[in-house]
Amino acid sequence: MAESIAHFFIDNLGGKVSSELIAFIISLMPVLELRGGLIAAKLMGIQFSKAFVICFIGNLIPIPFILFFIRRIFNWLKKFKKVNKAIDKLEARSIRKAGKVKKYRLFGLFLFVAIPLPGTGAWTGALVADLLDIRVSHSLPTIAAGVLCAGGIMSLLTYAIPGLFGF
Repeated sequence: MAESIAHFFIDNLGGKVSSELIAFIISLMPVLELRGGLIAAKLMGIQFSKAFVICFIGNLIPIPFILFFIRRIFNWLKKFKKVNKAIDKLEARSIRKAGKVKKYRLFGLFLFVAIPLPGTGAWTGALVADLLDIRVSHSLPTIAAGVLCAGGIMSLLTYAIPGLFGF
């Protein structure tokens, strides 16, 4: 999925904006985050060290906003009947995913963000941290460490291992 979305951005923005900006934009997006950004960066031939920094920063920029404002945004959106059910579903799904985070708190949050699996990552981790009332001063550095770890795993998968085989 990340590869096809990366191709979409490359095909539609390539030549109009820099490859670095495309990787940055992809890293800002929920679901794709740093994982998708690194895949796109590799596809566009961006040097690893530059790609890692761009994608790491891009993935972290939205997180403080989520931690500080998501509850207010959700409460405001719940006033609209059409959106209320969707918000309730999103909160319920996040709480279901929060089982390990709830049990292990910060270490669980770190692992939730660090292991690059579908449905995990910094965006969902920030939502879970807020729903579990984990203080921003604790959750933000934990999420950042998780993104750093996920970046290491994804770097191996996108840059190091394919490089060993000449891809």
